[in-house]
Amino acid sequence: MSDQTLSPAATHPGRDAGDNRSFIDDFVELSAFGATPAGGVERQAATAEDGEMRSWLAAWLDRNGFTVEFDRVGNMFGLREFAPGAPWLLAGSHLDSQPRGGKYDGAYGVLAAAHALHRVVRGHETAGTVPGFNFAVVNWFNEEGSRFKPSMMGSGVFTGKIPLEKALTTTDVTGVSVGEALGAIGSLGAGDAFGDGTGRQVGAYAEIHIEQGRELDKSGIVLGLVDSTWGANKYEIAVTGAQSHTGATAIADRQDALYGAALVVVALRELADRFGEDLHTSCGQLTVYPNSPVVVAREVYLHLDLRSPSDDLLDEADALLRRRFAEIEVQADVQIERRFAHTWKGQQYQSEGVDLAAQVVTDLGVSSMKVQTRAGHDSTNMKDTVPTVMLFVPSVDGVSHAENEYTTDEDLCTGVDVLTEVLHRMAGGALS
Repeated sequence: MSDQTLSPAATHPGRDAGDNRSFIDDFVELSAFGATPAGGVERQAATAEDGEMRSWLAAWLDRNGFTVEFDRVGNMFGLREFAPGAPWLLAGSHLDSQPRGGKYDGAYGVLAAAHALHRVVRGHETAGTVPGFNFAVVNWFNEEGSRFKPSMMGSGVFTGKIPLEKALTTTDVTGVSVGEALGAIGSLGAGDAFGDGTGRQVGAYAEIHIEQGRELDKSGIVLGLVDSTWGANKYEIAVTGAQSHTGATAIADRQDALYGAALVVVALRELADRFGEDLHTSCGQLTVYPNSPVVVAREVYLHLDLRSPSDDLLDEADALLRRRFAEIEVQADVQIERRFAHTWKGQQYQSEGVDLAAQVVTDLGVSSMKVQTRAGHDSTNMKDTVPTVMLFVPSVDGVSHAENEYTTDEDLCTGVDVLTEVLHRMAGGALS
């Protein structure tokens, strides 16, 4: 039997009730790490909760025949090698979460990849065949970017977009560096898992994730085939005024940094209203100094982002925002300093990967539609270096980054079924 011929286990991946039950049981177990009272999780990157979750995954991988390694930025790999020198097929997502975030975001994709690759291995063992790729489950470090900025840090370092030393010396708000935090949870590797000098080269990547939007849920569609990503500009903004007394200082004499920052936030919403659904804007974090009830703020730091499917529109919005900043400086008598924290252009996923996923869902009788991802994912980094497939399962009511994030067990299991068959065909050379 050739590698491209489907074994019974792969032809009907996950249709065995025991496989699906095992996946849901494991998902319930992993969701207990960092669980919040309202049903979400909080395990920000390299916290104790993230470390406990990583230990659980390491034990699962070890029990199921994978060898666990960490690279120098804390990316975690579960390795199954069949042929030294053969390319590696990676699949995964991330285990870190937002503060009081949802339990599906990221974690589903890691566990789905682990179960799917294990099923593919089992199918080859049953058939007595050897896949054309070696396999690796990956848990990317700090995808969320909540504790350490920017987001997608682990895959950014892995793909050469973020210098390793810059990532390791990045600090959180308390001054703890990435390197120190990873060392504290035992996730700081001594070398690289892949690339020059390791003898391992990545040949392809696949990721499944909850949609975090409403398109699939509204349409009653089970699988999203991601064919493109929105572009994004993320900024770090400093608004500087002068500290003074809130009671004694005349309004006309104030250089209120918080007033200036408030005008920036309003300007962002006005930009979104101007361009409609073709532009998303936000201020996701705002820090005020000295943050005293009787002191006019001297400094405010903000993290802003603009997102659009059009790079030209993104450039136009950036120019308009810059012009508005100049007006706010005069209006509020403050200074505004800005810099890009993270930026990426809107791009297409490889059409061959989209076509492969479309054929799989057709063969398995699963409803699907092509979708864009407005959010950033580790796959948006990986697609720039290797053939990549990105899949979505529905998010009920489009809720994400919140404790009431929810995807049905049935959709979770269908997603694992589809991912299993996609990986089986990728391992057979479908994207070579």
